[in-house]
Amino acid sequence: MIYRSRAPLRIGLAGGGTDVSPYSDEFGGAILNATISHYAQASIEPTKENGIVLQALDRKEEQRFDWNNELPIDGKLDLLKGVYNRIQKDYGLPMTNFCLSTYVDAPAGSGLGTSSTLVVAIIGAFAEMLKLPLGEYDIAHYAYEIERNDLKLAGGKQDQYAATFGGVNFMEFYGGDKVIVNPLRIKQEYLNELENNLVLYFTSTSRESATIIKEQQKNVVQKNEKSIEAMHQLKEQARMMKEALLKGRLHEIGEILDYGFLQKRIMAHNISNDSIEEIYEAAKKSGATGGKISGAGGGGFMTFYCPGNSRYKVIETLNNFGGEIKPYRFIKQGLNTWTAQ
Repeated sequence: MIYRSRAPLRIGLAGGGTDVSPYSDEFGGAILNATISHYAQASIEPTKENGIVLQALDRKEEQRFDWNNELPIDGKLDLLKGVYNRIQKDYGLPMTNFCLSTYVDAPAGSGLGTSSTLVVAIIGAFAEMLKLPLGEYDIAHYAYEIERNDLKLAGGKQDQYAATFGGVNFMEFYGGDKVIVNPLRIKQEYLNELENNLVLYFTSTSRESATIIKEQQKNVVQKNEKSIEAMHQLKEQARMMKEALLKGRLHEIGEILDYGFLQKRIMAHNISNDSIEEIYEAAKKSGATGGKISGAGGGGFMTFYCPGNSRYKVIETLNNFGGEIKPYRFIKQGLNTWTAQ
């Protein structure tokens, strides 16, 4: 038997950063995101070798351990070990030898929620193996606890819920880890046009999101009024985006993204840089009406809204910067698990 799972990565469309504590605890956050056809995958396969094998196939990393209730958190394959340790603690694993292997379609630190999506996928594989009665909210919150509490990784809450639920969602975040996921019933023709006009561009650089997020958190704790006001505006941007998508006012999408781009730069000083600014301005001169930096910022993926047929001119311009255009499709299904013979 092989126990498999797959969870989708996401594009953040509006409200990014307002899902991060302490802002979300104190003021409430709101985010709009959509899952895409790029995935984190996990497989658990019983083996004849003694002990446990962990593999990140996309990164060509492997570690082997004798059977143990707790694996060392030491900077190597920590997401895999963190989930194993928590599952072992809460549910107990049968003493069977196995290989846990993972693969992610985008690099770590690229801004599509790779780390959290991977944690969701690993939980899914263990849930399939152990037949755990976990619902969508359970798995998403479990992933959040493992990342933020067990592994002490800085970050927000949106990625775990996007990966688990799938689709286009307007998410609300409150104190006490309260999260409400509102799936949006957007007409297919609107989604088709959004998919056609939204260009996904990888800058070919990754970044350590934790540094940026920690500065953002510090700005809230220290009552930095400019930073907090920017987060308030990003929360409002999520509501603006929701209304534009539901009502088919797609001509407003670029302006809403552009408004958010201006606000997000105020949250923390490393969110943008000279390279990102140059790419952004060049895309706008080529016909994009707005765009955003994915995830915490500082590098990774960027998205640009290109109305009409301007996407082709924008893509031609972006290709001059040495990055890569990534084809994608919006997908509705979130975490999916199954058993293979």
